[in-house]
Amino acid sequence: MNELGSRRRPHWPRLYVIVDAVVTASAGWRPPDLARAYVEGGARLVQLRAPDTAADTVLRWSEEIASVCVSAGAEFILNDRSDLALLSNASGVHLGQEDLPAPVVRRLLGTQAVIGLSTHNLGQVQSALRQPVSYLAVGPIFDTRTKDTGYVSVGLDGVRRTVAAASGLPVVAIGGITLATAPTVIAAGAASVAVVSDLLANGAPDQRVRQYLAMLEGS
Repeated sequence: MNELGSRRRPHWPRLYVIVDAVVTASAGWRPPDLARAYVEGGARLVQLRAPDTAADTVLRWSEEIASVCVSAGAEFILNDRSDLALLSNASGVHLGQEDLPAPVVRRLLGTQAVIGLSTHNLGQVQSALRQPVSYLAVGPIFDTRTKDTGYVSVGLDGVRRTVAAASGLPVVAIGGITLATAPTVIAAGAASVAVVSDLLANGAPDQRVRQYLAMLEGS
């Protein structure tokens, strides 16, 4: 059984690494190779985000990443593409506000799949709590150029408000988080910090993951 599929998980990973296809290519990596480096560094929750990539390529990458994650006891989440998540043996899928409704995805992927949903305000949080999701994402926390969400940054107060409303459902904070700010986000109540660009900051992604895990270990 996939432990992450339950609404409450006692040991949710503090670090949620996101392999963004555009950011990854800019840094000179293939997404599966970068995912492997993150997992070798100790990451146990990995998402692939490749919205503008051809489906056959995303499926190929997903199969590679899923294999790496299974071997390491890590979880692999695919962004947006529920169909490819099913085909690639991913642990689950992360949904945006414009993606398939979570109840439809739950029927497709089954009761044990991990389903995350992005939220950007309390109205979206309240709606998400009525849906069969495994966790909520909130953001952007800080200003970020990685992804234009169309929403203003919510800050640490936004994390606190979301956690208070979430009734124990894990809250993943995303958007502009760095090694320096990650502990403050966890202190605000987030179960996990999702990081994209800052994991590539020193050119050694496995080492950077270890730095995050060491920083967050006691949080």
